[in-house]
Parts: sequence; structure tokens; C-alpha cells
Amino acid sequence: MHATKPHTLKTPDPMPKAGSRATENTLSSTPSANRKHIAFFGNRNAGKSSLMNAILGQELSIVSEVRGTTTDPVSKAMELLPYGPVVFIDTAGLDDDDDVLGSLRVAKSLKILERTDFAVHVIDAMEASNNPEWLTHEVARLQSHFEKFSIPKLLVFNKVDLVMAEADGHLKLKQLKEAWPGAVWVSAQTPGDIHHLKARLIEALRGEAEDETLVGDLVPAGGTIVLVVPIDSEAPKGRLILPQVQVIRDALDHGLKVHVVRDTELVEALSELKSVDLVITDSQAFAAVSDMVPETIPLTSFSMVFARNKGDLRVFVSGIQAVKALEARALSRQKESVTGSEPIARILITESCTHNHSHEDIGRVKIPAMLNKKLGGRVAIEFKAGHDLPKDLSVYDLVVHCGSCMMNRKSMLTRIRLCEEAGTPITNYGVLLAYATGILNRCLSPYALG
Repeated sequence: MHATKPHTLKTPDPMPKAGSRATENTLSSTPSANRKHIAFFGNRNAGKSSLMNAILGQELSIVSEVRGTTTDPVSKAMELLPYGPVVFIDTAGLDDDDDVLGSLRVAKSLKILERTDFAVHVIDAMEASNNPEWLTHEVARLQSHFEKFSIPKLLVFNKVDLVMAEADGHLKLKQLKEAWPGAVWVSAQTPGDIHHLKARLIEALRGEAEDETLVGDLVPAGGTIVLVVPIDSEAPKGRLILPQVQVIRDALDHGLKVHVVRDTELVEALSELKSVDLVITDSQAFAAVSDMVPETIPLTSFSMVFARNKGDLRVFVSGIQAVKALEARALSRQKESVTGSEPIARILITESCTHNHSHEDIGRVKIPAMLNKKLGGRVAIEFKAGHDLPKDLSVYDLVVHCGSCMMNRKSMLTRIRLCEEAGTPITNYGVLLAYATGILNRCLSPYALG
């Protein structure tokens, strides 16, 4: 018999108040969307929470003696030195399916896979040493989930101290290590083991592909970029929004000169500058800015910059073919004088974040108005904000996604894949507005799409 480790009750981090030092949109904090998302998966009582707490150096999870009390996934941003900024995510036990509530917790944990860049699969070493057949099945079961989402993983056996405490513990541990040579062997109670786990994790993360630049490869070294930032009711008072800040930082990281102007000062700014290699504007100002910027200067939008960085710009551009098909359908019905209340199209507009909406909101007001105008006002439009998409995407003729500045690349690629599996075209705010303005080809010119 061995002592049963206490189980943990996870509670979500409290939401920071708007404008507090804890919010992401401070200049000193790396946004979660730009951090590698590292998630801990495994069964109940494997020690996922203990390991994460030990890495964080704080008690993020509440300890409980009751099995199955884990609720929602818990995330914590930190600097994993010397690697860099990451987000750790603790999940509920994947064997917690004894009842309806437990099954819901498992489903919620598996949803985390959609935004996981790197997985840590935690195994109870004591259970593994007593049941090798179970271990093989367990590793294969989770590996199938990781492969589905193309997630690299690190296999970690926890509680080796309990195995070593048994009479034949040395032999059992030796056999396990021979069977699983690439795994990490730790006790959450041993600081040296946690240091070793961090080192192995950093080594694995460094082996992954580096994040792509936003604008560093779009203009020559030492080039000049002009950012057009309209100041309207949607612009937050006293600060720039996250996409603008990120583009500025990326440009500075690559030694580019950045000029930030309102649309009302754009013409004057262009006349004062000797040369401009790229103009990036808010998508809502495409029409006006396009008229101001000479054809010889490449033009694009913040939304399209992020479409390439966070997702797949080619896929978003191909989604415009669906818009053209819907336009043709609307025109055909108009010519045939088809009447009735049946909508021509069912379109989903989705955003990765939640925010207050105004009469100038791009996703809730301007894009729906544009779609209704193009399709004769017979469009059923639905809205979805946050992490999850509707379960059945096949019922939509088109999905229109925001610039995804608040989500990591894995999340956006997962959304694209889900749309493709459902056979539903997907496009992006900036791509759609560029098409609607008649300047899509021009706005794609900075990108090497072939």
C-alpha cells in the first residue's frame, strides 16, 4: 500500500479589472496570444497540479482530499527563463467520466487541445509500475489526441519517490525507464527534479519552430512603414489597441522605421517622407486610405497582417470565392424575381475576444451591413465570440473571422481546420473588406502568395 496523494480543486484565475496592472494590454506584459501555450494532461491524481505549482513556484491549485473535484482548466502566464514568455494550463483528469458532470469536465479539458502548442503528459509512476499494459494503452490514447492537433509532447512520470519507497521499487523504476527512454522521471516534492523538468521542457520548446514575424519580412532592412490609425468611437481613449502595438514592436525588432498617423494626416505624412515601403491601415478605412496612397506604395491592413501570422492567408483569400458565389446566387434570384423570406446565405461572424460594441463596430455593424448590401438584404447572420465555435459548422455558407490578435496561432489554425472538415469556407475581416472595396489584389501584393 502507498499513501494516496491529495487531489486538487482548480479554480479559474479571477478576471482582472479593466485598466488594472493585471490586464494584458499593458506595455510591460507579453499578451497571452504571443506566448507558447503549454498544457498538462493526464488522469486524476497523476500530479499535474503539483507539477505545475512546483514549476510556477506558487500554489495556484487548491488542495482537496476528494477525488473528481477538479473543475475548469486553470491558466497562468509566466516567464520560463531562459526560454521566454509562456502560458501554463492545468486540466481536469481525463479519466473523470464516472458521471455526467465528470464527462463534461473531460470534454472541457480536451477542448484545451485546440489552443495547446506543447503538451505535458503526466503519468502516475506508481500506477504505471503496477500495470504496464494499462500504461501502454494510456500513452497511446492521449497520443492519438496529440497527433490529431499536431501537438508535440513530453512524457513525464511523476511520484517516482513513491515507487522507490517500495521494496522492489528500484527494479520497477529501472524496467520503466528501459521501456520509456525518452520520458522525464520526477517527484513534484523534489526541487532538483523540477529543475530537471524545466530544463527538458525548455530544450523541447527550443526545438520547435520559431514564431513568424508580423512585418519584418515584408519590407527591406531599414525600411519605412506608415501605420494609419483612425481615431473614432471604437478607438480606446489614451492608448493604441493591441494589433497596432504588436506591429510597432515587431517593426522595431527588425530595425524598421515606423510612422504612426491618423487618416486625416496621411497625405501630409506621405509627402514629407522621402520613401515609404509599406502602409498598414485599419480595415475600416480601406476605401479612404486607398485613395490617398499612391499605387506605387504597397498597402495592406492590420487584420491581413495578423491573418498571415496567426492563420493561413491563402485559405482566407480562397474564402472570397464563396462570397462571389453568394453574390451570383443573389443576382440570379433577383433576375428571376424570386420572392420569399428564405435567406440566400447563413453566415457566421466570429471574434476571438469579447468587447463592448458601438454603432461603428466592424464585426457587429459594418461587415453585416456590407454583406446585406451585397446579397440583397437576405442574409442570416450569427455572431460568436470567445474560445469556442458552434459544434456544427456545416450549416453555414461562410465563416468570417476577426484578425485573431487575442488568440495564439494554434487556436486559429484549429479553427481553419474545423471549417475545412465541415466543408465551410472561411475568410477574414481584412480580406473581406479589401474585396468589398475592390482593392484585394493590391492589398495582397506585399505577401508572396504566388
